[in-house]
Amino acid sequence: MQLHFRDIVDIGPRCFERFIDSSNAPEISDIEIELAGCSNLSGNYTVGRISPPNHTLFYSINGEGKFRTPSGEFALHEGQLIVLPANQSFEVSIVSAKWDIIWVNLADTERWKAFEKDCAVVVDNAALEGLHHAMELLYLERDSENRRAATTIVSSYLCRIIDVYIGHTHPNDEKERRQINRLNSLFSAVDKQLQFDWDMKSLSEKAHYSAPHLHRLCLQAFGRSPKQHVIHLRMLRAKSLLLSTQWPVSYIANYVGYANVFTFSKRFKKSTGLSPSAFRCNNT
Repeated sequence: MQLHFRDIVDIGPRCFERFIDSSNAPEISDIEIELAGCSNLSGNYTVGRISPPNHTLFYSINGEGKFRTPSGEFALHEGQLIVLPANQSFEVSIVSAKWDIIWVNLADTERWKAFEKDCAVVVDNAALEGLHHAMELLYLERDSENRRAATTIVSSYLCRIIDVYIGHTHPNDEKERRQINRLNSLFSAVDKQLQFDWDMKSLSEKAHYSAPHLHRLCLQAFGRSPKQHVIHLRMLRAKSLLLSTQWPVSYIANYVGYANVFTFSKRFKKSTGLSPSAFRCNNT
């Protein structure tokens, strides 16, 4: 039987939601989260989407909900995660008297390509309490550096979800899981030492891959070459430092790996459309 879906938002007065978006946590755009939330639900709660443009993750902290999708119906119990791929309709509603959840809308981009599947997937024993705490901190924290730290935790959990998700949907694909773990480890190390002169030789040695193989893997995972991804991380850090500190542009340039401030400014403008000084002025 063909299932019917419609866009619906039926949320009663006993439901409380804390939304995390670019207005209260602009850092989430750096990891391509479009919207997220922590919800304490009771009474009426039904949300339906027709072909949503983003991937949606729901994690049940306490209680139970149910999902209707084109591939079937799913119950979501405490400790379970459901991954709803982009462009696939769904409807979610509450089952228990109370239901506490967190949810994340991820952009349908290369970063989250792993979630491009044909159907919804439920993962048991997801153990995402740490993700929940980081999201609550993102919602409450007004200091940008603290939010950045919380965003790093959120990103780490999402990468871990990908690893578990791939293992769940492709249990024999051990090679792909190892590759994702190795890339995550590589660029986590790079992010901690952005001042280092990361060339292809040093990146390849750090990852224990040949340069051509590392290049292919990065294109698949990020849609960027290894060097381009290093630049991407440097620009993210530079933007954060420009907005959260009064450091001179020359100091920030050195901090993120550019000995020449002119080269840094040229690269920053190519990335953002603004010079570092103009970016700081327009956003503070």
